Amino acid sequence: MPEPDDPKPLSILVVDDSEMMRRVISAILRSRQWSVWEAHDGRTGVEMFQQCKPDAVILDLAMPNMDGVETAKQMSECDPDIPLILFTVFEVQGVEKAAQEAGISAIIRKSEAWTLLENIESLVEGAVRPAM
Repeated sequence: MPEPDDPKPLSILVVDDSEMMRRVISAILRSRQWSVWEAHDGRTGVEMFQQCKPDAVILDLAMPNMDGVETAKQMSECDPDIPLILFTVFEVQGVEKAAQEAGISAIIRKSEAWTLLENIESLVEGAVRPAM
């Protein structure tokens, strides 16, 4: 049984149309004992976001039914305080402004995947830090 002061594990929603990528990301997140939900496209991701209220979301950019920027925009309209991370293989130049306007907190290239866990922890800590 966890100690009363133990923080609850983070809950993360992974939205990516690649099943292999979702499984890899989810396995990495679960290695930290985090709860993970998966969605295969943006539309499903928005529905799960509303139901699950995750601590953070990892979004692919290019997906069917709704791309990552539009998905982020709809998620931000529901809850602008949940950190959204755009995790993509594409060059981010040209997407940065639209991503920022959609409420995306960070853009991480999939080639820099080793920074993902650290970024999630930093963003969630910043989102839940008490106001001073």
